[in-house]
Parts: sequence; C-alpha cells; structure tokens
Amino acid sequence: MGPARRSAKLTRVTRGKNKVSGAAEAAYLADVALADSFDSLLAQAREAEQAFRHAQAVGAPADEQYPLAQRLSAALTAAMRAAYAAERAEIGPRGYEDRIYRRQAKARPAVHALTAEAERLLTLRETYQLTGFPARPKMQALGVQVARLPSH
Repeated sequence: MGPARRSAKLTRVTRGKNKVSGAAEAAYLADVALADSFDSLLAQAREAEQAFRHAQAVGAPADEQYPLAQRLSAALTAAMRAAYAAERAEIGPRGYEDRIYRRQAKARPAVHALTAEAERLLTLRETYQLTGFPARPKMQALGVQVARLPSH
C-alpha cells in the first residue's frame, strides 16, 4: 500500500495559524494610515458643514453656496472613507481574505461602533446630496464665462 490518500476537500485546510497574504497586509497598512487621519477629516467636515449652514442662514446666493456644498460633500466623503478604513483596520489583516473571520469580527463592540459611525456619515452625505445642496449654477454647468453688464 502506498502513501496515505488525502481527501481533495481537506487539502486546503491549513494547520496552525492562518497566514496573511502580502496584498492583504498592504491593504491593511493603507487602511491603518487612512484611519489615522479620521479625526482631522471629521474636523474638516464639521468646518465645511458650519460654513455651508452659515451661508444658508444668511441667504447667500446659490453661486456662493454651491462651492461650499461641494466642499462639504468632499469632506464628508473623505471622513466616511476614513471611518470605513478604521473599521477594516480594527478587524485586522486576516479579515481581507477570510469572510468568516471578518463576519465574526464585525460583531465585536469596537468594530460595531466604527461601522455605526461610518454609516452615520454615509447617511448624512446622502441626505445632503438628495435634499440639502443647491443646484449647480447655470453658468458653471455650461462651462462658459458670462459677461455681466454694469448696473446704471
């Protein structure tokens, strides 16, 4: 009798600690770096929101509100991406390849809190985009300069 025959299904089972690929490690390190900037990005989003709300409160024209709205949208997007990166960083590098490990890690309170914060930012951004941002001024939409006549 020759060497012991192994099941084809069991050949993929690893013994000991699961190894993490280089790609997963690189993605993890990129997420850690982005997650480190979360607090500053959130502060920028707060400043952008205050500027936009102030412009709305004083009744600024749409062509003044529109750049502030674009800045707010970009700041919320950056903060949301950093929050999702913090969630993935909290899960760890193994979560990039092992869906069961990732699913179990998402049940931890620390990861759950980060997920809630990221989804809150996502909802805030979408709410502004659907209801709160002014329309793009027609001159910018056309992409041409419009001469203004001096008032008499």
